[in-house]
Amino acid sequence: MKIFDSHCHLDDHSFNKDFQDVLKRATLADVHRMLIAGVNEKTSERAVGLASQHANLFASIGVHPHDTHSCTENTLANLSKLAANTKVVAWGEIGLDFNRMYSPREIQEKWFIRQLEMAEALDLPLIFHERDSHGRLLEILKSLPSSRRQAVVHCFSGNPNELAQYLEMGFYIGITGIVTIKKRGAALRQMISSIPMDRILVETDAPYLTPTPQRNKFRRNEPAFVREVLFKVADVRQDDPSALAQQVWANTCTLFGINPS
Repeated sequence: MKIFDSHCHLDDHSFNKDFQDVLKRATLADVHRMLIAGVNEKTSERAVGLASQHANLFASIGVHPHDTHSCTENTLANLSKLAANTKVVAWGEIGLDFNRMYSPREIQEKWFIRQLEMAEALDLPLIFHERDSHGRLLEILKSLPSSRRQAVVHCFSGNPNELAQYLEMGFYIGITGIVTIKKRGAALRQMISSIPMDRILVETDAPYLTPTPQRNKFRRNEPAFVREVLFKVADVRQDDPSALAQQVWANTCTLFGINPS
């Protein structure tokens, strides 16, 4: 079985002491590829650096909505230079987050739109972050249509109507460990079966969102635990885990333009 953790943050300082062991545990859990998602210029640089050192690691670059308050045109110019590295396979995570409001709404929207433009100019797929935007992210995407746009909605937490609209746009849906959590993941589990198998990605968002049962023992999430996400999705959908793993591997490689072999 080959599993691709399509979204993690291995650049996080919590992995500094045991980084190599984390990679080994991932391999033992059949997790053979991982994408490190950048959230600002500094983390994007670190993600690219780590991916450049390991054949099974890939990187994305971008400015998370929380960090848009410090984004500038110079930031985007520097990120576009990073995109020249062959291990950079996506732009993100970018989007809107009206839950914690670490950046003002108008600032988030401004830099979200600019990053959509940058990704299109570079012909890179997108990784979207959406939380409590109440349809605003979808409004912006519809107001700026593009036939070339490919994307994954990272850590999907929306409602059935939003899911239908994302699927209609041709986007992939990223499923995290939330799907394994009894109360918090209940609504997501109800929607899982309506996602076509060829649109599903699995992810950890490590070191965050540790799945059950690991969350009962470990505070920090890591790529090895994405196996639990895949198996839970397979269980809810009544899919064969091996068949689902094969399809999800193909989905992830297709989106990010990576040779599946």
